[in-house]
Amino acid sequence: MRQVLERRQDDLQALIEDVHDPHNASAILRSADGFGVGAVNLLYTREEFPEISKPVSAYTRKWMPVDRFEDPEACVEALHARGLRVFATHLDEGARRHLDIDWTQPSVIAFGNEHRGCSEQLLALADERVYIPMQGFAQSFNVSVSAAVIFAEAYRQRLAAGLYEPRWSEAKEALYQSWIARSGRDG
Repeated sequence: MRQVLERRQDDLQALIEDVHDPHNASAILRSADGFGVGAVNLLYTREEFPEISKPVSAYTRKWMPVDRFEDPEACVEALHARGLRVFATHLDEGARRHLDIDWTQPSVIAFGNEHRGCSEQLLALADERVYIPMQGFAQSFNVSVSAAVIFAEAYRQRLAAGLYEPRWSEAKEALYQSWIARSGRDG
């Protein structure tokens, strides 16, 4: 457990906004854990907060810090207070390719609803917009696949920069102690 936590990237987080299908939210959580993302933030204003599926998330919910928000402004304000830049996934003229973003900087990547994408309010509050270039007829991937693609690029950049070297902090110690306390409980 300690080795996993030492490599967790506290300054790389995900934001899931109104994703309808709990399986998609669960798969994003699983990918976030797999790539060492530090936390997942849930912003739900139109949909119900998802029930994270234990099997789909590979039981990672138990190990991933998750914060819940019901107000976009309060959410982005809290993320900015953590020193994070907010990158909203959205395809438009002002968006930058995910490959052109410096993911070694403190970042939170926002993924929107399967049909509506990120809300207009979140897009207005975000620091930048980002998209994944597509080569086929489809304009986008499933939201959980998009998350994995961007997390993989962030991982590649951070690994090359030496950011996955073991690091410890008081915050990680507190999280580690909470993991120890719940390690015997199911998911």
